[in-house]
Amino acid sequence: MPPAISTHELTKRFDTLTAVDALSLDVQAGEVFGLLGPNGAGKTTTIKMLITLLPPSGGSATVAGHDILRDTRLVRRAIGYVPQLLSSDGALSARENLMTTARLYHLPAAQRRARIDEALEFMALDSAADRLVRTFSGGMVRRLEIAQAMLHRPEVLFLDEPTVGLDPNARRAVWGHIRQLREAEGTTILLTTHYMDEAAELCGRVGFMHLGKLVALGTPEELAAQAGKGKTLDDAFTYFTGSELAETGEQGGQFRDVARTRRTARRLG
Repeated sequence: MPPAISTHELTKRFDTLTAVDALSLDVQAGEVFGLLGPNGAGKTTTIKMLITLLPPSGGSATVAGHDILRDTRLVRRAIGYVPQLLSSDGALSARENLMTTARLYHLPAAQRRARIDEALEFMALDSAADRLVRTFSGGMVRRLEIAQAMLHRPEVLFLDEPTVGLDPNARRAVWGHIRQLREAEGTTILLTTHYMDEAAELCGRVGFMHLGKLVALGTPEELAAQAGKGKTLDDAFTYFTGSELAETGEQGGQFRDVARTRRTARRLG
């Protein structure tokens, strides 16, 4: 089976800055892969190229078998994307947000209600389906955003900092739903995170990026072992990138708090 995501010397330059430098990487179908690294390493830029929001300066890539330059429309149909910044409308209910998403993806009208009800139940949001999203906790907002990204049943799901700003209980709830997606749908998931416990918990393999380059690739256990006997993935982060982990903060929060935290995380990279 061909890789769900494949890049060959994928490169992105902004004037004199090379944000992503000749990235070659394969992510297998059904894999949960973590793209890790310090702020400014090139992780989000990589995702934006793979989801066709940024054109590459060089190299090539395919997602779900489709070329990101030649088959842009097919790539977009095959993926789901949950960005760092809020993507749900706080002035709408969860059900209304999902209905908007269903229309954007041109889901047949006869299927929309059943698909939305299924997504709400899967993400444990059915009891809050008709509440305004601005009344949701941070964890509920993130689960809704994942539900929106999965509504059209994409082959590949991109999650950019999926639990930034969430308290430990909310983070674990989101982890559980990510695992369920992979098990129930066979979805390939590429995620970025600054939480090494999250990467170790969810990802079969991880790659460390630093200054736009992929500097290490393997299972969390393999990379921790390369950092030294008895070392953890946190130690591996410092070993491979020379950087200390940035603290983005954890809070439970409501819609407005989550928006503020994610804007800060986005600004830091």
